[in-house]
Amino acid sequence: MIVCRSAAELAKMREAGRLVGEVLTELAAHVAPGVTTADLDELAETRIRKAGATPAFKGYHGYPATICASVNQEVIHGIPSGRRVLNEGDVISIDVGAELNGYFGDSAITLAVGQVSEAAATLLRVTDESLYKAIEAVKPGGRISDIGHAVQRHVEAFGFSVVREFVGHGIGQKMHEEPQVPNYGEPGRGPRLAEGMVLAIEPMVNAGKPAVKVLADGWTAVTRDGTLSAHFEHTVAVTADGTWILTAREVPVAVR
Repeated sequence: MIVCRSAAELAKMREAGRLVGEVLTELAAHVAPGVTTADLDELAETRIRKAGATPAFKGYHGYPATICASVNQEVIHGIPSGRRVLNEGDVISIDVGAELNGYFGDSAITLAVGQVSEAAATLLRVTDESLYKAIEAVKPGGRISDIGHAVQRHVEAFGFSVVREFVGHGIGQKMHEEPQVPNYGEPGRGPRLAEGMVLAIEPMVNAGKPAVKVLADGWTAVTRDGTLSAHFEHTVAVTADGTWILTAREVPVAVR
């Protein structure tokens, strides 16, 4: 069942989303060669709990950490580790979720570690652009598939590919709610968008082919061909006045 939220509920979701955005901004400022993904995880958990919120991912189906930190060919769900040291030229996707006063926020960014290749920088830019192309497709009366079509059309125009195995989702009083939001497909299909619907839109884009596999840890998804991957995500609400980006960051994170 797809739940449409009231104005009061959306205001609460904005508070959760604002916190997630603030945490991502802080984490981005700490991404640098020599930093471990465990360092970033510790910072995120401390910041979320200090705000009176709860990390949404930690303990979810047994996930052991506060953030997902996916480096280079890792697509999503990379588990932070003190042994995973960031190096110059890496790219890292950081996914943050938090629950505050009964409502969830969920957002992700992919960042360059120091100077990266032109190809990597283009992948990050195009994936970020595809997220906003998708957000532009969110409007009352539209269809869920309009969102994924916007992502696919944009990224494939640059020779990149869209991951099929993982999708975006509804979000509210649970981290994952109906409907699923694929990042591909033909427009004009699926549930109709209505005021009050809240969606976590999250393009996952590979530099090479779309196929992925999950590693032995049961969580980390990587590209099968070993190419780089990027992941961007915002939680958005459908309103009569346009799309409300609930996880909008007051201080935008630069994408190189």
